[in-house]
Amino acid sequence: MIVTHQLTKKFGSLVAVDQVDLDVQAGDIYGFLGANGSGKTTTVRMLLGLVLATAGSIELFGQPIPARRHQVLPRVGALIEGPAWYGHLPGATNLSLFDASGPNAGRRSRRTRVDDALAQVGLSGVGRRPVKAYSLGMRQRLGLAGALLREPELLILDEPTNGLDPQGIHEIRDLLLGLNARGTTVFLSSHLLAEIEQLCTRVGVLDKGRLVLQEPLAALRAPTGRTIVRTADPDAAVRLLDGRVLGRQGDRLLIDGENPAQINALLVAAGVAVHELAAERLSLEQVILQRTSAGSDRVMAPTS
Repeated sequence: MIVTHQLTKKFGSLVAVDQVDLDVQAGDIYGFLGANGSGKTTTVRMLLGLVLATAGSIELFGQPIPARRHQVLPRVGALIEGPAWYGHLPGATNLSLFDASGPNAGRRSRRTRVDDALAQVGLSGVGRRPVKAYSLGMRQRLGLAGALLREPELLILDEPTNGLDPQGIHEIRDLLLGLNARGTTVFLSSHLLAEIEQLCTRVGVLDKGRLVLQEPLAALRAPTGRTIVRTADPDAAVRLLDGRVLGRQGDRLLIDGENPAQINALLVAAGVAVHELAAERLSLEQVILQRTSAGSDRVMAPTS
């Protein structure tokens, strides 16, 4: 669906994107993560042919970008960095103008497409209101409606929940899950780790322009082979487990071993009360912190 090979973008001596190999498969909800300045938006703009790569290649639907963008992009819906709208015109009119600029945009069905798109993003009641009266969150919803107008096979979204309240974020999450269930592949650039964990099937992480992680989310959240135990008598538990304790924080112990039932039986048989017992799983935040580096968000090209 999306494949890049050694994709690189330099701005003078600044390496914004550094030899990135993306692999987004049909049916994915792919979360594209990274700190501010990591190169996410530059990558997304290259995928859509808005910025030319310095080196490397891009394919969407097996076709090269930007060479075949006119054939490919009608199958793609995109929301990048808050679209520019005509503020004095209603949201529905803005979407009609946007739809009219696309290929094969039938005039007779345009009103239906616009109304359906507004309904999907929760703007049915304000579609006739001038955009200049919209809040930031409403403008973001309008941008998402524009991305949905042509029932795209692939959605490429850059921070689609920017400016939304918790209820709005929940609604957009449900919308994207529904679209994906009906066959739309979603490529979602975001910095909201909690949303990515609840929404995405695969993740890629940029660190200073480099792709440092690209794996199914389920694999990243798999048990680590260690067990977390909370007990009222941690000293007794440490003695009993005889060197298997890898870490201790108050009454919470990290045990080497992935069989919680076996550990529980051992502790209970010795009269040690167990308050909590679970296989350790790392959060997405913990995984990313392990794989990425701290410091400047800019990568300078090597000097000769």
